[in-house]
This record gives sequence, C-alpha cells and structure tokens, in this order.
Amino acid sequence: MLFKLSIKNMKKSIKDYAIYFLTLVLGVAIFYMFNSLDSQQAMLEVSQSTREMIQLMISMLGMVSVFIAIIFGFLVVYANNFLINRRKKEFAIYMTLGMGRRQISAIILIETILVGIISLIVGIFIGVFASQFMSVLVAKLFEADMREFTFVFSKSSCIQTCICFAVIYVIVMIFNTITISKYKLINLMNASKKNETVKIKNPIISILIFIISAVILGYAYYLVTGGINKLNTEEKIMIPILMGIVGTIGIFWSLSGFILKVLQSRKKIYLNGTNMFVLRQLNNKINTTVVSMTVICIMLFMTISILSSSLSLQTSMDKELEETTPVDVNLYKTANLPESYTNPKTGHTTYYTEEQIEDSRSSVSYTLETNGFDMNMLKDIVEIPIYTVPGWTWTYSLGNYYETAKAQFANLAYDTPETVVKVSDYNKIAKLYGNEQYSLEDDEYIVLCDFDSMKQIRDSALKENFTIQINGKEYHSKYDECKNGFVNISTSHTNTGIILVPDSFELKDEWKEQQFLAANYNADTEEEKQEIENVFVGNDDAEFVNNLEEKGIDVEGMTKISIIEASKGLTSIIIFIAIYLGIIFLIASSAILALKQLTESSDNKQRYSILRKIGCDEKMINQALFRQIFIFFMLPLALAIIHSIFGIKFILSMMAMLASPEELLPSIIATALIIGIIYGLYFLATYLGSKNIIKEEE
Repeated sequence: MLFKLSIKNMKKSIKDYAIYFLTLVLGVAIFYMFNSLDSQQAMLEVSQSTREMIQLMISMLGMVSVFIAIIFGFLVVYANNFLINRRKKEFAIYMTLGMGRRQISAIILIETILVGIISLIVGIFIGVFASQFMSVLVAKLFEADMREFTFVFSKSSCIQTCICFAVIYVIVMIFNTITISKYKLINLMNASKKNETVKIKNPIISILIFIISAVILGYAYYLVTGGINKLNTEEKIMIPILMGIVGTIGIFWSLSGFILKVLQSRKKIYLNGTNMFVLRQLNNKINTTVVSMTVICIMLFMTISILSSSLSLQTSMDKELEETTPVDVNLYKTANLPESYTNPKTGHTTYYTEEQIEDSRSSVSYTLETNGFDMNMLKDIVEIPIYTVPGWTWTYSLGNYYETAKAQFANLAYDTPETVVKVSDYNKIAKLYGNEQYSLEDDEYIVLCDFDSMKQIRDSALKENFTIQINGKEYHSKYDECKNGFVNISTSHTNTGIILVPDSFELKDEWKEQQFLAANYNADTEEEKQEIENVFVGNDDAEFVNNLEEKGIDVEGMTKISIIEASKGLTSIIIFIAIYLGIIFLIASSAILALKQLTESSDNKQRYSILRKIGCDEKMINQALFRQIFIFFMLPLALAIIHSIFGIKFILSMMAMLASPEELLPSIIATALIIGIIYGLYFLATYLGSKNIIKEEE
C-alpha cells in the first residue's frame, strides 16, 4: 500500500519534483562526464608526455570531484528540504488518519529511492553521450590522433557516480527520517499560515548604505584594475575580495529599503496593472533573502569569471604558440668556461676540464658532430654568438628612470647583465623565424622586448632619449620604444630584453655568454619529426647522449613539440577544472535561487488568491508571477556581470603571459550560452512550478 501511495504522490507532485529532478540529472550527467575521460584517453594516439599530462588532469579532476560531490550533497539536501516543507499539510492529513511517523518516513524513503534511480538512469544516459563530445574536446586540445576513437561506456565512472549519489541519497533519507520524527501534528496543520516577519527599513538609512556600498565596490574595482600594481601580496589581494563581499551584501540589504519608496513616487509605473503587487512581493523577498542573494551573486560572478577567462586561454595560447615557436629546435651552451667557478651564494666551487673549456669555445654544431649526432637530421641551421658586456646591466640601460622603476617594481633583479647581439646575427635568426629585420647606424642600438610588463618599463626609459657609453663611444636608441623580437622559442612572449648593436660595435671573444643554434627538423611528416624529437628528449640516440654525459658537456635547449605539449597540457588542465567548477557553481546558484522562489510562491498562495477575488484574470496573475521571478533571477546575475567585468580584467592582468583581451569575446559568448541554457532551464522550471503552486487551493 505504501509503495502505491508513493507512486501516486510522485505522479501528483511531479511538477514539484521538477527542480529537484533537474538538479539531480544535471549533477549525475556532469559528474559522469568529467570522470569518464580515463576510458577514452586510452583510445587516443598521443605522445608519452601528453599521455602523462592527460593522466595528471584526470587525477586532478578526481580530487576536484570530491569537492563537487560535497557541494551536490548539500544542494540535494537543500532541495529535498523544500519538498518536505511543501508537503507538511499532506503529512498532517496522514497523521490525522492514523498513520505513524515510521510509515510517513517509509513513504518518503520509497519516493527518494525511486527519484534517485530515475535520475541516475537519465543522468548517466545523458552523461554517456555528452562524454563522447568531452573526449573529442580532449583530443582537440591535446592534438591527439582520432583514428582509434570509438564510442565508449565507462564502467568505472558509472560505478563511481552511482556510489557517490547513493551516499547522497542515504544522507537525504537519514535527514528525512530525522525531520519527520520531529514534526508535531499541530505545527503541520498550521504550517501554511506561518510567514516570515518582514521588517521595514528606514529609507534614508537604506540610501546611505546603498551609496556607501557602491563606493566600496567602486574602490574594489579600482584596486583590481587601476591599482593592480599595489596588489603584490596575498593579504593585499584579499582586501578587494572582502570589500566586494561587504559591498554586495550592502547593495542587497539596502535595495528593499528605498526602491519601493522611489517607485511609489512614480504613480504611472506603480499603479499600472499588477505592478504594485509585484513590487511589494519583490521588496519583501529581497528583504528576507539578503544573505542568499549575496551568495548566489558571488557564485554567479565566479562562474562568469572562471568560464570566460579559462575558455580564452586556449585560443590565446594557440595563437601565441604559433608566434613564439617558429622553428623546431633551439640548442645552446655556455661559452668561454673558466677553469673554475665559485657560486657566491653557496660557496661551492665547480672545476672544469680542459676538454669542457675547449668545447665551450666552439659552435653548437661542432659539439653535436664530434659527439656522434647526425647533422642531416636538421635543416635551416642558423648559429650565432650571444654576448654580455661588462657593466651593461638593466640598471645602466634604464638610466635616470631606474629609481622610478625600482620604486614600482622593487623585486626585479636590476643587476642582470643585458643580452647583446650583433644586428647582422639577429637578422639571420629573424629571417629564419619570419620576424622583422633591422638596420643600425654605427652610433645606434635597438632594444627588443615582447614581455609586456618589462616592455612598459623599458619604453618609459627610452622615451627619455637615454644615451649609453660603451668602449669610449656614445650610442643612442634608434627608437623611443622597444621593438618586437626574440631569439629563444618559448611558450609565450617572455623576452625581457635583447640589445641589438651595430656590427662595428667591438664585442670581445671573452664576452661571449652563449653559443646558440636554431634549426628545423629535416622531416616531412609528424611521425618523422617525432623520431628526431626523441633524439633530443627521448634519449633514443644512446651514443650521442652518452658521449656528452661522459665528457660533462651540457647542451641545453627547447623543442617546438615539447613546448606545445607542455603548454597545451597546462592550459587543458586549467580549462577542464575551470569548466567543471564553473558549471557546478552555476547549477548550485540556479537551484538555490529556484528553490527560494518556489518557497515564496508556496508561502504566498493566499495573496494570489486575493488577486483572483479582486478581479485579476489568470493571464494578469501569470504575467505578475513571470515578472516577479524574472527580476528575482536577474538581480544577482546583473550585479555578478558588473563584478565580472572588473574580475576578468584582473585575471587577464595576472595571466598576462597566458591570455589576451582580444581573445576574450568568443569565451564570453560561450559563457553566455552556457549560463543562458542552465540558468534558463532553472528559470523556466521555477516559473512553471510556481504557476502550479499558486493555482493550488488551500
């Protein structure tokens, strides 16, 4: 009998279960999607280093999933609590008819199990198909070979998802049993008559709080944009965060105190249709949900900021990698090794052999050939020496601007020697890279720098038309700003400064700092390139590697393939975890908002009944309900969007080497679509659920 009653209750209350069921299904689907990547990645053809990076991402997602499971646990309990409160009158009738608390708990238990099973089945079904798209995204991000890609069902992820949500359902069952055991018949009978006490705020105080809160938020926005250079410690970063939270609370607390008064003075708006009713309902709702609205606003802000900034990383990184890895390999070694070197910090002395010292005076290609490397593996070879000039440091280059720079950026190593390259040598590299080539008069020099923060400092110094004096001769900068250019390939634009000098500039042999080589692999296919790559990073050529190790000769370098794999791995991990967390925060905030509105609709059924009695038809009542829910959903979202504008600027400033503002628009559009779909689903479910509630007869 209890089972039949449970089935009948579920059919009758199916609209009440909409938010609860939607939250469960989305939770199960997303949990399965992000935990099933391990089953598909085995099918992808990737290099060993990329596979290790994917494994690291999967491990990190597993740890994040524990946090996600806790969030969903609280969310499901919160949603379930709404359903229990909605049915207090029903439970009172059961008790009046002689049903005991254990039997009522049994009914709730059966309903929870049934909803749990259905949501698990539907959620896993959606998750299985959605996970295929997620696997395609992984393959695209890591540039994997899709030829072995197949439709995969992850048994382990399915079991993990079932266990996780089974634990959540057990907690819900225990919560329901405890809750039902505390109910008294008299309280259940009068539950619908109890409403929250609404305190009327002083309009003047509310306006003052609103202005103060707006000023606090404005200053917080300034700190994370205009005053970002001041935020150089964790403690200082916390200041605008705390100010943002306080300002948000103040905005929502003060809104209900004066908005109604302001609109009441606009009679045409206030007395039009059901606006009076809608505005009073909203006023009371905001008044009693200040903390909830603040939490929801902050969660939405985190969702928008996380998704927008993380999604822009991929496009930006791909574009930057194309620019900063124009060749397949860079190799370099220290030039002019001394007989010994003592580390000034540790006091440790390193002694070099005659063979090491002799080799340091030769080119990189000579070292490779004499140690068994087949130079036919490389093509487009360009070799240049790189110098440092005694006394020519960052401090000397900055000239009179040094004190200003040090006051703003105290942690920079201003005693770093400048990297000096002859203009003809650099042009060889620039031609190979496809970059701009330069020319110099005998008394000119050029500063190359593409690292934004350092470029700003150098540009400020160059604008003072600073002249340097080296070897008894004066040189002036050809330009009053840094020019773009670099020598070393890297993950992004990280060149902090290279000084180009004319070929007539006297550079002594003992000033050579490095011997540098840039080249491409002599291969036509990706497979052939990977074989050559393995010589450098995979140690396949044992003779070449062993010879260098035995002689103690260090030839270091970077390869295009390893840079791209490392960069894409880092970016992909950030993107996946960000998307995971962002969507969860979005679901949580939407669900809390929806349940708050449904609770309000349940508590205010009598007020809608009065609207009918005074002559309002169902169309007017539904319009009033729609506007009320729409404004209630839009308030935290609107403030979250304002927060996000400045939050994203701050994130982009912090990730200056990883993302650029130009790449942000597609990410914002993608974020808007994700929020529109999930937030829209909850809004629609809330409106339909509230419509159903206010039609119920007391």
